[in-house]
Amino acid sequence: MASETELLVAGIDVGSTYTKAVLLDGDRRVRVSVVRKAGYKPGAAATEAHQALVGQAGVSPEQVTYTAATGYGRYMVPVRHVAITELTCHGFAIISHFPGARTILDIGGQDIKAVRLDERGRVQAFRLNDKCAAGTGAFLEKTAYYLGLTTADIGPYALRSTNPVEISSVCAVFAEGEVISHLAAGVAAEDIVRGAIAALAGRAVQLVRRVGLEPELALAGGMTQNPAMVAALAEAVGTELALPPAGLGQLNGAYGAALLGLRRVEQLRGAGRPIPAPGAGDEAAPRSRRWSNYVAKGAEPCSPSGCPVFVGLAS
Repeated sequence: MASETELLVAGIDVGSTYTKAVLLDGDRRVRVSVVRKAGYKPGAAATEAHQALVGQAGVSPEQVTYTAATGYGRYMVPVRHVAITELTCHGFAIISHFPGARTILDIGGQDIKAVRLDERGRVQAFRLNDKCAAGTGAFLEKTAYYLGLTTADIGPYALRSTNPVEISSVCAVFAEGEVISHLAAGVAAEDIVRGAIAALAGRAVQLVRRVGLEPELALAGGMTQNPAMVAALAEAVGTELALPPAGLGQLNGAYGAALLGLRRVEQLRGAGRPIPAPGAGDEAAPRSRRWSNYVAKGAEPCSPSGCPVFVGLAS
């Protein structure tokens, strides 16, 4: 149970596949966290995640001082004080764990993000792969479906592989056709899964190299829980990956949002200003207006001071 005066900040990451939420206290400790399927109603998923968060923490919604939202559905979070892009949140979270990290790879359900950071965790450049499901986590989920496996089975099955097959197609439809063909030919499920993981890892590493691989490389997202994927990525890049501690890899975006929300609360209190009501929007939150420098898909540096994706909150 929290006291009436305890500082609590929530971070909610409404992704394409899952909604993740964390609750931090004033000492930056994670009090509770939740992960829920996003479904087709992001707003409802965010509300459910927030209710589960306060329920598990044993507090009322009114005791949450500030809520920062991120992810694809960040503007659909009704209790948010501010919406922050996921790139900014991922960068701020990773740099809090690994001050020397300069590159992030996040393999999500519908896209892959490769991000290059500066020493303060600000985004310098990034690349997205969101055109084809063969390069995303959804491809692994579809592979598991064809093999009669759950998502949780993917990693353990792949680690048992002794003769992985090659999945060469860059198109999701053709790649799924390869999976079905291998299955019909009697190839073991673990060898098919290992081949699918190797294919996805290879495409992810290509994206990282296009953004400019700089040590140290951190992995974020649900794939941090897949030991076979972690091993495949490490082998492809030739170095170990930095993984957020205590299971925070999948929660990285939500954790970064909460950290930035906590920083905003400290800014407001330091200036003697009130905290806005939930849902009203923190219109005074600092934002960059250098939109012409925003590089949506390119690997070139955005500007000497970073990409303008709510960098004001992270400055």
